[in-house]
Amino acid sequence: MAEARGTRTTWWSEELASLMENPIQETTPSTTSFEVRKSEEVITESGGGEESLKEHAVGFLMAWCEILMELGRGCRDILQQNFFNQDSYVVKKLNGPFSKVSKRLNFLNDFLPEDRDPLHAWSIVLTVFLLAFAAISVDSNHKTLTKVMTVRIHPPIASRILLPDGRYMAYHDQGVAAGRARFSLVAPHSFLSSRLAGIPGVKASLLEEYGVRLVTYDLPGFGESDPHPNRNFNSSALDMLHLVNAVNVTDKFWVLCHSSGCIHTWASLRYIPERIAGAAMLAPMVNPYESQMTKDEMKRTWEKWLPKRKYMYSLAYRFPKLLSFFYRKSFLPEKHDRIDKQFSLSLGKKDEILVEEPEFEEFWQRDLEESVRQGNLRPCLEEAVLQVSKWDFDIEELHVHKKCRTGSLLLWLKSMYGQAECELAGYLGRIHIWQGLDDRVVPPSMTEYIERVLPEAVIHKLPNEGHFSYFFFCDECHRKIFATLFGTPQGPFEQQEETALEKNTEDALQVSVSDK
Repeated sequence: MAEARGTRTTWWSEELASLMENPIQETTPSTTSFEVRKSEEVITESGGGEESLKEHAVGFLMAWCEILMELGRGCRDILQQNFFNQDSYVVKKLNGPFSKVSKRLNFLNDFLPEDRDPLHAWSIVLTVFLLAFAAISVDSNHKTLTKVMTVRIHPPIASRILLPDGRYMAYHDQGVAAGRARFSLVAPHSFLSSRLAGIPGVKASLLEEYGVRLVTYDLPGFGESDPHPNRNFNSSALDMLHLVNAVNVTDKFWVLCHSSGCIHTWASLRYIPERIAGAAMLAPMVNPYESQMTKDEMKRTWEKWLPKRKYMYSLAYRFPKLLSFFYRKSFLPEKHDRIDKQFSLSLGKKDEILVEEPEFEEFWQRDLEESVRQGNLRPCLEEAVLQVSKWDFDIEELHVHKKCRTGSLLLWLKSMYGQAECELAGYLGRIHIWQGLDDRVVPPSMTEYIERVLPEAVIHKLPNEGHFSYFFFCDECHRKIFATLFGTPQGPFEQQEETALEKNTEDALQVSVSDK
């Protein structure tokens, strides 16, 4: 029994020893792998702590954004329900003024396609405009690849006359002297130009060959001329008349103009026709809102212009006070820009080539600097308003026609028997107009309107010519213009010698003095 108990005890001890040895040997690698996995988990948790914090921050911000959006929607709903429904006090008070403003701004809808909602479209346009303007204003270090020239102010050099109302007018005299001039040309300048323009690039030898005296002047407020407090077409014609009298132009004179400067030529033909021998106009400007123009003429005029140019004309016609901001940015710059960019012009092929020429660029920069030397925007605004507002006269009034006096009963009775006193009315002199058919600044449709209402005007249509190409720095063109106006060149008048009567009178005075 004792043996059996000892044997059982010994077996149990051996089995226990074998069980204790094997697990220890097998669990050693498992324990190691557990420790490795535990260390890897610790490393993973320590390395992923930053990602967990970032995810929490992003989720927190997104939650706040959703809360703010819901708050905004709630505020919008409250405003719509209490202030912007048809029965609210705000809508009742503002509905009338808003509808009036909307009617006045209906013309802007002409620039939109027919399938666009004006309110939605113009709100987008306004938003984009404000964003673009903000970007331009903020980006002060914007660099361009082209060379930028600084606008300079030059010392005063002009000759000036004193007008009857106390203003001074600056002018520039070219060509032959006053006593030798066979023909006198007076040239008002175009918009944002000066007396220095005249005939750009004209040769002194050509003026001498034809005996031409060229007098150019600064319009009120431009260059070195004093501004006029109440400019109109009549005052423009009177300024021209005072100028020619002050510079000793005693006979009739010719008026030469280009582009928008021709509105002052139209005024001179209307108000002082007795002093005008003739008019030479190159791409003459007329009012783009002229009521006498046909729908087709007006359509073909406006479709040639860029949207910004149309917008400027619309502002000048309806809201001229708003032009001040845009003109200050465009026309009183510190740096020079290309003429087409500054005026928002679309140029033809010949004009594109011309404006790239160094000669044109130098002329344009100097003329611009002289034009804005006073730093005052009011003359530019006045000039723009004169172009597009209702003119004091119609161009059709210059058409030559018979005008009979039938005011009294006696004159009426005479007219019944064919004895009425009649005379020719309108402008009786010559009018020559040169128009480039590739002109996109003053489109040919304007000249077609002039040709229709003034059939006696001579129209010279120029294929492939633009707005500037036939007038600026073209010696052959200048010669053709002079030949058309003045015929065969005869040169200036020679200095007249003393007449026999004057000589005899002087001899008699000398004899009488010696006798005494």
